[in-house]
Amino acid sequence: MEVIPLTLTDINELSRAVTAPYANFSLAQVNDHVVKVSVMTYTYDWHYHPNSDETFIGMEGVLVIDLETQTIELSAGQLLTIPKNTVHRTRPRGERSVNLTVEHSQIETVMLNKEA
Repeated sequence: MEVIPLTLTDINELSRAVTAPYANFSLAQVNDHVVKVSVMTYTYDWHYHPNSDETFIGMEGVLVIDLETQTIELSAGQLLTIPKNTVHRTRPRGERSVNLTVEHSQIETVMLNKEA
């Protein structure tokens, strides 16, 4: 049996190093899904994913998730799954938020031209 070396990732260290106003990058591949970290300082526009649910896990600050019918605030340690085909947008409450997302590695994003 082949032994595969394991890699430890310090998510907090990676997110602290982000100086850009927005960053979204992959941390790990898990079967046919990907785990990403997102660092936000501004609103990500309205969109939906026709082929995948999207799970958000709060890490730092508060991530606001606007849906067409409600707004949800996700704090550090909280998890929320947005079903596929659900129109939503994300934004930090305050200066910055950091969250993990778990989604299909071939996720499609359809951006919408929609007013706030």
